[in-house]
Amino acid sequence: MPKSRVRKKKVYTAPTGVRSSTATTAKRAKPSPRWVPGVAVGLIVAGIAWLVTYYMTQGEYPVAELSAWNLAIGFGMLVASLGVFTQWR
Repeated sequence: MPKSRVRKKKVYTAPTGVRSSTATTAKRAKPSPRWVPGVAVGLIVAGIAWLVTYYMTQGEYPVAELSAWNLAIGFGMLVASLGVFTQWR
């Protein structure tokens, strides 16, 4: 059986003296406004307070007519705080 040829491929070398385009055009991210962490922490505290109030009063408070939707409101506040925290730099 004949022996297959070995492929001779040149080794890539990066050109010298050329700067990458990302280093020159990269924009610095601006710091987030001061209200972002405050709103996020406020939503966490409000969500936990809503859920604790609902459980401690056995569903009578914060809004008795919403029944189990009180859980959705409390956890919704917690999820919203995660969304706000993504804006924090």
